[in-house]
Amino acid sequence: MQRSKWVLLFLAILGLVLLAACNKKESTEEATTPATGSKPAMAATPIDPATAASISGTVKFDGAAPKAIKIDMSQDPACKGANEAEAVVVNGGNLQNVFVYVKDGLGDRAFDTPATAATIDQSGCRYHPHVLGLQVNQNLEIKNSDPTTHNIHPTPANNREWNESQPPQAAAISKNFAREEIMLPVKCNQHPWMKMYVNVVKNPFYAVTDKDGKYELKGLPPGTYTIAFVHEKMGEQTQSVTVAAKDAKTADISFKQ
Repeated sequence: MQRSKWVLLFLAILGLVLLAACNKKESTEEATTPATGSKPAMAATPIDPATAASISGTVKFDGAAPKAIKIDMSQDPACKGANEAEAVVVNGGNLQNVFVYVKDGLGDRAFDTPATAATIDQSGCRYHPHVLGLQVNQNLEIKNSDPTTHNIHPTPANNREWNESQPPQAAAISKNFAREEIMLPVKCNQHPWMKMYVNVVKNPFYAVTDKDGKYELKGLPPGTYTIAFVHEKMGEQTQSVTVAAKDAKTADISFKQ
């Protein structure tokens, strides 16, 4: 009888030791194994500033500039400011709000996530800017400078959808996007004319054309790149551009509606 007790006690202790070892293994796996479907973060690849090149140019609009479309903001007395749609903005034959970025050619280079947040402001019941670029996982600060409540509602295809109200003078809403996505629509459920586009890319080589249709991509390592030009209404065009060390190449393009 006494022997049976000792056997049972030994088995109980052995079971506790095995359980502790199993738990330790699981804990170690959780700490060292990436989540399912994710990849370990790659170290950023340095670019020698002594060899860095640039690509710049102008995006044109081929044809007569479309007539500006008026926006009726009368549903909210607090809304003020310019009341013309921003879908196609042409100034002297130059096209504004075209997103330009390096679509291909960087290989497996990795880039640090910027420490500075990108910003969207709501003023005059419009989004500023109308087209925005930022990197994957970069913080995005959304402000409300209007004396009325807005409702910010991105409708992505590849990222998580969210929908948040923001009263006047409220704290900025802080968000980020985990996946690359071009021309991600953002709307306001309170004011249906309020629309903008966020572009999420994996590299820092992007720009949005200004009122003169101009853009510049700086700090590129030497190589051959596919440069994409994307407009919310007229789609995408691409150009292949090769830059040597310290090169400053020009790449112009034209859109037609």
